Amino acid sequence: MSSRRSEALAFSLVTGINHAMARLVGIWDSIGIMEEQRVERMETVKKHIEGLLNDMITEEEALKHRIRANIITFQKQLDTLCLEMSMDPNKMEEGLTVLQIEKNLRLRVEVLTKEKVERLKELHGLQQEDKELCVELCVTPYYIPTGSMPSRTQLQELREHIQTLSEEKKSRAKVFSGLREDIRKLMEEMGHEPETSLEKESVGHDEDIFLLTHENIKALKLLLSQMEVKKESLTNTLAELKEQSMCLWNRLDALEQDCNVFQESVQGTLSDQITQWQGEVYRLTDLQKTRLEDVIEKVRQELVTFWDKCTLGPEQREPFNAHFCDNNFTEELLALHDAALLKVKNYYDQVKPLLEALQRWEKYWALFQDFEKKANDPNRFSNRGGALLKEAKEKVKVQKMLPKLEEELKKGVEAWEKDQGSAFLVQGRRVMTYISSQWEEYKQQRDKEKSERAALQTSKKGEMTTPFKTPTKRAHGGINGPTPNKIRKKMRPLESSSSQRTPLLECNSTERKQPVDISYADFTSALSKKTSDAVFNSTAKDPTF
Repeated sequence: MSSRRSEALAFSLVTGINHAMARLVGIWDSIGIMEEQRVERMETVKKHIEGLLNDMITEEEALKHRIRANIITFQKQLDTLCLEMSMDPNKMEEGLTVLQIEKNLRLRVEVLTKEKVERLKELHGLQQEDKELCVELCVTPYYIPTGSMPSRTQLQELREHIQTLSEEKKSRAKVFSGLREDIRKLMEEMGHEPETSLEKESVGHDEDIFLLTHENIKALKLLLSQMEVKKESLTNTLAELKEQSMCLWNRLDALEQDCNVFQESVQGTLSDQITQWQGEVYRLTDLQKTRLEDVIEKVRQELVTFWDKCTLGPEQREPFNAHFCDNNFTEELLALHDAALLKVKNYYDQVKPLLEALQRWEKYWALFQDFEKKANDPNRFSNRGGALLKEAKEKVKVQKMLPKLEEELKKGVEAWEKDQGSAFLVQGRRVMTYISSQWEEYKQQRDKEKSERAALQTSKKGEMTTPFKTPTKRAHGGINGPTPNKIRKKMRPLESSSSQRTPLLECNSTERKQPVDISYADFTSALSKKTSDAVFNSTAKDPTF
């Protein structure tokens, strides 16, 4: 379609020239211009038309060369931009005219140039933000070579880097704020005035005074731990002063109302409270000096109480007897008593778990002895309602617990002795010796009871043995029940079973002289069969089972 239009225009141009020449010829004819002059004039027209066309051709040729030069220039610029911006080389479509190629290249260069400017502008802003964050956090900035054009990937990574730093800044700022607040509260609670520059800066209200670095966080954490240690020290000091005051109040029989009034009056920071309690201790100490005899006697009572709690024997108490019996009541004597009381209190705190374990063993030991006493009570077989079965279950529980408690106590004592490097004594004896002596005493007591029962049964046999007499016969057996001889025959099996009762454990004279280590399992093995038979017989007779 376009080629036809151009051909039509070319034909129209030729036609127009022909018409113009025809008109010129007509004008020349009317004027009377001769042939030679006409040729000259036609030559002039020809030259003019050819010159005009040549000028136009020259201009178009120049345009063609400019377009080709632009294509080369734009292509070079485009290649450079793609290389700088880390983009794939530009690919032109096939079949395009020179003018179309020039236009496409020009537009592409304009787009990339604009994008380059925007990238550089964004890079500058991001690098500035990154620099500020890195200074605050004391970290390395994201590296992009100076003067280089960042790629889209680098810009995205830089944005993510800044986002990460921003979140880290918020996190550290929160940690900083929390640490400074905790330090400020601790100082206020203790009444501590900031001394070092770090302490002053940590309690200041300027939030930007600290760089949010790991080193500063470590410094604040260290300061916080120091403040916590100091607070703990002040708290312990305050507790010690309170304990001293209460101890002195008890010794001096202070009125409870006065003590309460003083405690309610104590206010302020820890340092202020320590000062007030220290003043009270000084006052009570001065008052104590005027009442040394009463005070020392009370300390002695408390000392005896803790000796008993710690199960100390006479040999362990003996080194202090000289001071305990000294009636020259002086401050030096009071100091000796206080030192001894503090020592036994510390010892009590050390051995408290062992003493509690020993108390548990003694509790079950008492239950075991109580069950053994009940086993010798003939009236218990008359119980109904399952009491015997319940008693048997409880006894089995005690039998299981005693060896466990003994083993736990033994291991605990061994560990304590190994750690402390000294022996744990109960009334001057090793704990397992003490337990063995309890078993030995119990065994001796049972042997004694067995001997007494045997002697009693022998005497009863002697009393009941009489010469044989023929009983007086009664018609039809009488109406008043069986004869005395029949009653005696019914009683003999009971006497026989009573007289034939054997002790549960045998102990010769040599064993009675010295304590023997007896385990609970060995002792109860002799008891188990007899006890179970007795329970079985009693429950079999009980109609409630």
